[in-house]
This record gives sequence, structure tokens and C-alpha cells, in this order.
Amino acid sequence: MATPVDSDSTSESLAANSILTAKLRAVNPHEPDAEIPMRALLAGARRKESSLLALTRKLVMCESPSDSKPDVDACVAIAAGEVRARGGRVKLHRRRAYGDILEARFGPREQAPGKPVLLLGHLDTVWPIGTLRSMPCRIAEGRLWGPGTLDMKAGVALALTALEMLTEADLIQQEVILLLNSDEEIGSPVSRPITEALARQCAAVFVLEPAQGLAYKTARKGTGNWRIDIRGVAAHAGVDFEKGVSALRELSRVIDTVSSWTDLKRGLTVSVGVAGGGSKTNVIPAEAFAEVDVRIARIADGPRIERKFASLKAADRRCSLNITGGINRPPMERTRGTVQLFNRARLLAADIDIGLQEAATGGASDGNFTSALGIPTLDGMGAVGEGAHATHESILLEHLAPRTALLAGMLARSS
Repeated sequence: MATPVDSDSTSESLAANSILTAKLRAVNPHEPDAEIPMRALLAGARRKESSLLALTRKLVMCESPSDSKPDVDACVAIAAGEVRARGGRVKLHRRRAYGDILEARFGPREQAPGKPVLLLGHLDTVWPIGTLRSMPCRIAEGRLWGPGTLDMKAGVALALTALEMLTEADLIQQEVILLLNSDEEIGSPVSRPITEALARQCAAVFVLEPAQGLAYKTARKGTGNWRIDIRGVAAHAGVDFEKGVSALRELSRVIDTVSSWTDLKRGLTVSVGVAGGGSKTNVIPAEAFAEVDVRIARIADGPRIERKFASLKAADRRCSLNITGGINRPPMERTRGTVQLFNRARLLAADIDIGLQEAATGGASDGNFTSALGIPTLDGMGAVGEGAHATHESILLEHLAPRTALLAGMLARSS
């Protein structure tokens, strides 16, 4: 049965929306002293909260693991439809082996005097198809639960809602580019060139990754991965012990060496996360391996640590090492441009009684790429919650409207 419509309440809602739009349109963000009406934006975001939540659930219910092109493409198609419904212009970057990449543009088609702003996000998740059976998308305890809610489908819904609000109020004076990648969780192997090319056209990048607690992120560590394969000489552990060369013994030396490269004062960590080797207890092991995670806080440390791995030699010359890997994402350093973006956001947040803080994190995002190009990049502008990549992944509903209003305010100010 359809829900009855209260004509009086509908009229009141339309009138309130008209008043809100009038307040927003009264602002010219190009005026030096113009103030963004944050409380009006917050009221508008609250009115759209139910549709924002419905869109988030729609995206979450479309499971989209990075390694399943048909499924992630289905989620991209949903997002493309939502963009078109809000007046955005869609361009699909089709990929053969990975999910397609969605580029959407809002605002004036003609060339405006200033540069666009890039909104950067992704639609792929770490969760395999079928996860919804054990992690259902549900509302409980003031949260929306489910795979991909926090990382980062709520952030995508939040951005589309902010753009909808600004479009309705005719407040997008400068073009806004929304880029939604489909391979971020596996290192962005095909989307990185697109991300970097678009970022070079833009004055700033706003990344829709989850908040760090309640904070925006002004710095992220860069990431690197290496694999070290060791070859020794197999032999019977009892009969021909002296003829064998233990790859596992060499592995222990390698682990000790690379681990010693950690320098906490520089924000550099080297961690062997996976290792193994050997076949039987009575066989001198001929093969061993180690997989190494590296995090760097400074761009200059990338080439330095790559040289260290390249020059790594076996302590026992009868063993051989095969070393593969490298830096995947450069660090997002806390630059002057990023700090200026954060200070702008902090002032806008104060207008709606949010004491916005900044944070640094050891994890990486596609914002690392844009920041390394010298483009001011502000990260963590998506949803608030906990449990990214964990079975308790969820977002806090109370923060959806304020975060949407703050993002809208930043886009209005940047236009």
C-alpha cells in the first residue's frame, strides 16, 4: 500500500526548500568577503538525509569487489545514473580487465576563469560477492552497517548529495569533477594515470575517504611492497647435511636486515608480514620467501628505500635472491596548500559548531598521487564511522548531514 501524502506538510517542505535556495543563491562565493551560509547548508543537508541514506544503501547493496569487473561495473552504472539525475555530465573510461572508471562533471560547460576542483573517490571494495549474507546492510544503534559503507560508498553518496544541493541553488560557479575509480583497493593499477591527468587540471583535490575519527586528513604515508625469493640448496638433513644450503637460514638474515631499516623518527617502517619456506622437516630447505610492507612519510625516502632493496645481497653467497616490488603510492605530505584548505574547512565547520581537527594516518589513498603532484589535497572528507575492511564496518548516521554541509561549503567556497 502506498504511503498517504500529507499535502500540507509537502507544501511546508517545498516552501522551506525555496527559502533555503534563496538564501544560498544570495551568496556570491567570488566576493572576497562572502560568507558561506553554513547553517542554511546544514538545514538543506538534513532535509536530504533520508535520500542520502537511501543512496548509500543502494550502493552498498550492489557488491563491488575490485577483482570482479562485472560487479564493480554494475556499481559504476548505478553511480552514473545518479550523476545524470543530478544534471552531471558522464564520461566512462572503459577498461578491459578492470572495472570501468567514472568521470563526472558538474557546473558550467564553458571555460571559467579559474581551475576546477576534483572530488576523488572509489566504488570498489575489499569484500567478495556474497558478503551481504553474513554482513547485511542494516540500520541499528544509530549506524548503517554493511560491507563498503564506510570505505567508501557513504562518501560517494555524500558527495552526490552536496553537488545536488549546490546545483539546485545554482552555486556551482566553477566546474567540479567527480572521479570514481574501481581499482583503488588493489593499488589503482589502471586509474592512476587518469587521476593524475585530471588532478593536473585542478586547483584542489577533495578526497572522499572516511574521516580519521572526526578529523580531516592532511597527511598520509606512502606505501611500498616487495617480495624476496631466496634459493638455497636442498639436501638430506641427516645424510648430507653439509651439502645443503638453508634458504630459511638466509631468510632469517634477510628479515633481520630489512627490519633494521625502520626509522621511526622519519616515519619509515619496514615490516615483513608474510614469510615461509621449506618442504619437509628432514630436508634442508632450498626455497624461502618474504613479503615486505614499507611505509614512508617523506617523498625523498622512496628512492632511498628502493636503492636499499636493489642492493640487498645474500650473506651466504651460495644462496641467490630475487627481489621484486617497489613504492606503490608516494606519501601525501602536509603541504602549505593542504593546510590552507584545512584552515578554510575548519572555519566553515565552526559555523555549524564542529570543532574540526586534522590528522595524519599510515594508510594511503588515491590522494597520495595528487598530493605528490603538488596539488593541494585534503583527505578524509567522507563519512564518519569505524571498521573499514572489518566485519563491524559501519557509519554513524548523526554525522551524515554535517559532513555533507561541510563538503558543500568547501565546494561553494572553492567555486
